[in-house]
Amino acid sequence: MAGSLYRGQAGLPFSSSLRIYEPLEAFPPEQQRQLVAESSKAGSRAAVENAELQASLGRITRSGGDPFPTGRTDLVRMTRVPTGRHAAPGKDEDDAGRLLYCPSQLVIRAGLAANALMDGVHSPLADLLIPVSQRDKHQMRIDRINAREDAKRVHTRASTWGIPFSWFSLFAESDRKDVVESDGRILTVRVWTPLTEALERARFSVAHLALAAPDLDMLDDLTQLTEWLELFHVQSMVELDYGAVADKVYPDDSPMDVRLGIECLAEGDMTGAAAAYRRLASRWIPIRQLARAS
Repeated sequence: MAGSLYRGQAGLPFSSSLRIYEPLEAFPPEQQRQLVAESSKAGSRAAVENAELQASLGRITRSGGDPFPTGRTDLVRMTRVPTGRHAAPGKDEDDAGRLLYCPSQLVIRAGLAANALMDGVHSPLADLLIPVSQRDKHQMRIDRINAREDAKRVHTRASTWGIPFSWFSLFAESDRKDVVESDGRILTVRVWTPLTEALERARFSVAHLALAAPDLDMLDDLTQLTEWLELFHVQSMVELDYGAVADKVYPDDSPMDVRLGIECLAEGDMTGAAAAYRRLASRWIPIRQLARAS
């Protein structure tokens, strides 16, 4: 399955994701039942990734011109964490660990992506890419979800052609890493950290950048990222999923370079900050340039 997943991504833009996995009790009762039902059918992580990829490709070629997910089903990713660090005090958990859930929320995310696309193109081109009738139809799906769920808590952020530097500030070199390989190639690397540690690191970065570099775009990105993290259950986990770009950059020292760059700025060490940025740029600018390659 992993091999077919990688071959299925050949020729597609590199896509990376930042995900939040929450305990079951963080969701409303109806959604809890849906998550348990979907997760029982989900199979392996590779099967979920492949199903999501195949579904997205199917929507592009669907007749009728509607590229949006219908919402009839929703995929869910799961992870199991040791109970020692994350279990609530006094709460007995299975020795195998505690399950956390990340719903795909494809309907909500597709709507957000479409809005971002519409904001970036001229109106006639926007109407050609996604007709108004299809956008209106999808808005009705979003409205139905908003009526029964807390849609503010979108569990996944996605980025194409590279990973935002602000995401790396949430992670450290010591965090758990899962390297997924097949036929001598890296399919993806996933880095994990508890939400509490990600928030602490984000707030540290925001505080230092606010003093040392208040005009830096990364400060705005980190502020929004911190506000997003604060929406989730305290016992959640944060996952950075590199996707296929991992084969181009791993082993990757970006979390360390981002941290060192921020620390150097805070200390007034412009030489050290510039050196950290050069290392990041040499790693990621060639990836971003692929977006404009013919």
